[in-house]
Amino acid sequence: MNRIKRFTFNLFQSESREHEPNHSFLILTGAILFFGLLMLMSASSVFSYRKFGTSYYMFWHQIISGFIPGLLAFYICSKIDYRKWKRIAPVLLFFSIFLLLVVFIPGIGRVYNGSRSWISIFGISIQPAEIVKFIFIIYLASWIDSRGEKIKDFETGFLPFLFVLGIIMGLMFLQPDFGTMVIIILISIACFFIGEGNLKHIFYLGCGFLLMVFAAVKIAPYRLSRFLVFLNPNTDIRGVGYHLNQALIAVGSGGIFGLGLGQSRQKYGYLPEVSGDSIFAIMAEEIGFVFCLFYIFLLFLLVSQGIKLARSCDDKYSRVLVSGIIVWIGFQSFINIGSVIGLMPMTGVPLPFVSYGGTAMVSNLAAMGILFNISKFKRC
Repeated sequence: MNRIKRFTFNLFQSESREHEPNHSFLILTGAILFFGLLMLMSASSVFSYRKFGTSYYMFWHQIISGFIPGLLAFYICSKIDYRKWKRIAPVLLFFSIFLLLVVFIPGIGRVYNGSRSWISIFGISIQPAEIVKFIFIIYLASWIDSRGEKIKDFETGFLPFLFVLGIIMGLMFLQPDFGTMVIIILISIACFFIGEGNLKHIFYLGCGFLLMVFAAVKIAPYRLSRFLVFLNPNTDIRGVGYHLNQALIAVGSGGIFGLGLGQSRQKYGYLPEVSGDSIFAIMAEEIGFVFCLFYIFLLFLLVSQGIKLARSCDDKYSRVLVSGIIVWIGFQSFINIGSVIGLMPMTGVPLPFVSYGGTAMVSNLAAMGILFNISKFKRC
C-alpha cells in the first residue's frame, strides 16, 4: 500500500518549476467539444429514435462514455508531469499490443462494418485502435529521445523503429482497419522526422507506405473501387459511390448558412454513418459553409498553438510528443473532412472530438491534457 502511495505521489509530483499554462488549449478544446456534442445530438437523433426509442440516446451515451471520462482523462494527464510518461512507455506499448490481440478472441472481439476492431466486456465496448494512437505517440517520443544520435543509423535507429511499427501495422492489417493504419503511419513518419531521423530512411518509409497501399488494394479490390469513385463521384452512385454521393448532397444542400440545426434531410436513412465518419456532412447541411469554416478555423488555431508549443520545446522528447499529438489531431481531421467533401478517398476515420465513440473522445482529451501539461513548462 505504501508503494502505491509513493508511486501515486511521484506521478503527480513535478520535476521542475511550473508557470502559467497556455489556456488556449483549454479554450479551443472546449469550444470544439461544445460544437461536436451539439452536432452529435442533432445528427444522431433519427437513428437513436428508430433503434432505441429516444432521440437523445446516443448523445447521452456519448456524454457518459466519452465526455465525462474524457474530462477526467484530461484532468489527470494535465496534472502528471509529461516526463513521467517516459518511464512507463514500454509497458504502455505492450499493453496496446495486448489490446490489439484481444480483438481476435472469440466472444470478446466484435466485428463492425467488416472490421474486427472492437472489444466488448460486460457490456462495455472499447476500440483499441484509438488507444493505440495515443500510446504509440508516447512510446515513439520516448524511444526516439533515448536513441539520441543513433536514430540516424540504419541498424540502431531505422530497423528497430520499423520493427515496432511493423508489429502495430500487422495487427491493424489483420482486423482490417486501413484508415487507422494510415493515421498511425503518418504520425510515425512525422515523429521520426521531428526526431531528426535520416531523410533517406524517411524516403524508405514513404516507399513502404505506397507499397502497403498497393498491397491493400490488391488484397481487397473494394479499396480500388473507392479510389475510382474519388476520381469520378458519378461512378456507381447506387453501389460503391453511394456514400460519397449522399455526403456531397448533404454538403451541397447546406449552402452558405445551412438548413438549420436539426433540419438535416440526409440523416433520415439516406447518408450512412451520420453520427460517425460522415458527421461533417450533416454539419455542413445543417449549419452551412460559414459555421463549418468557423469550426475548421478553431481546429486550425488548435493545431497552430500545438506547433508553437513544439517549437518552444528545448528537448527532443517533448518536441516529438507534441508534434505527434498535433499531427494526429490535424491529419485525422483533414482526412475525415476531405473524404466527406470529395477531396480524398473514403477512409473511415472519425472526426476528433465530434464523431460518436467514447474511446476516441477519451483518447483525444487525454492527449490534450498532455499538451496542456507541457505548456506549463514551455512558453509559447
